[in-house]
Amino acid sequence: MEAQLKELIPFLRDKNPQVRQIALSNLLGQTPEGSPHRNIFYHGLGGAGLQKPKETDIIRDIKLLCRDQLAVAHDAFRALVNLSDSPLLVPFLSEPAFLTFLVSYILNADSILADLASMLLSNITASSSSCAALLALKVPILKTPSSSSPLFPTLSRSGTCSAPIPYPPGEPQDILALPILIDAFVEGASIDPSKDRTFRKRKGDLHFLASVFANISTSPAGRAFFVTPRPTDPLNPNSTNEYPLAKIVVFTEHQDTIRRGGVASTLKNCAFSSQVHRVILSPEAVVVPPSTSSVPGVDALPYILLPLAGPEELDLEEQEKLPSALQFLPSTKKRDLDPVLRLTHIETLLLLCTTRWGRDYLRDHGVYEIVRGAHMEETVDKVSEHIERLVQLLKGDEGVETVDEPDVARVGDQEDDDEDNRIEEV
Repeated sequence: MEAQLKELIPFLRDKNPQVRQIALSNLLGQTPEGSPHRNIFYHGLGGAGLQKPKETDIIRDIKLLCRDQLAVAHDAFRALVNLSDSPLLVPFLSEPAFLTFLVSYILNADSILADLASMLLSNITASSSSCAALLALKVPILKTPSSSSPLFPTLSRSGTCSAPIPYPPGEPQDILALPILIDAFVEGASIDPSKDRTFRKRKGDLHFLASVFANISTSPAGRAFFVTPRPTDPLNPNSTNEYPLAKIVVFTEHQDTIRRGGVASTLKNCAFSSQVHRVILSPEAVVVPPSTSSVPGVDALPYILLPLAGPEELDLEEQEKLPSALQFLPSTKKRDLDPVLRLTHIETLLLLCTTRWGRDYLRDHGVYEIVRGAHMEETVDKVSEHIERLVQLLKGDEGVETVDEPDVARVGDQEDDDEDNRIEEV
């Protein structure tokens, strides 16, 4: 059987698109994890001795087929999504030419397979080297002010994503990719899923970009990106500055689990940096060195607490402590049904308690009142235990020695012998 599958590989380069499709569709079944002949895709990728790993024909061909017509490109993206769980493949999927195409394709509002491309980018950025490459990546962009989309990524052209007509004039500008990806992610959330994709402004929902942001924020450089002021409009350097994190934090209660989970994880990862806790929590203008820009804070607390809040009635004094978005919630209000996401938000609050300023801010804004109700209804032991730790920090007495504790790692060290109590980056 394996020999027969290998005989299909040369047909991936056939001039006839039907032949390419048949060959790829037969190989696609061997790409998921656990498939008996999956090794045909990895054979020869590892290199030998001091030799650098070399890309094989089959991987190169599948990457090229991502630019083919719809049926072929769909199977090519699916194959790479399935195969990208192997670290052997990561260097060849994050090399500049393919990464630039992949990001450009996602950015193009007319890309039919943008969601599959986002899934692939999510898998690729599980590697720290790929995250670093994406942070530095610039893509050539043509501005299209007269079109429904303000930009055209020139390297996105493929069989499933044609160039605009008429073609935009001027020379492309190399623009940092990540700020534009965030804007595309925000735009994708506004899509009505009930509408036919052919009539949408953007063809993809791009929910999996949330996982990309979560992966990027596991590194110090990635966290710095989300809490460094940048122009609100990436194509206009003179536009008002804003924290990138502020653009995505609103999705913690989105109906899609992948989107709200990725955003929750990004928030948690950014909270590992105690120097930016004021930026994350406060709505007021904050300056974080080395930046000299005074920019309104992210004001993330309402978006952290809303998934934890239920329909419990609070007295008037307690209501007044809460952020306005949490005051007088309706009787139909439900907590996030996913215990993993509830735990993520509690861990974020624990991290925000690692400074005296953070604890005081959380106390003054009704965090205890919200988690008290959450604890009463919680059915998962691990989440309950983390809520109890949070309550101990919020209700405990502050001594002279707790004026400020900038070391975030102390949150995970309170019970060194209990791995379940350790907060880890996701």
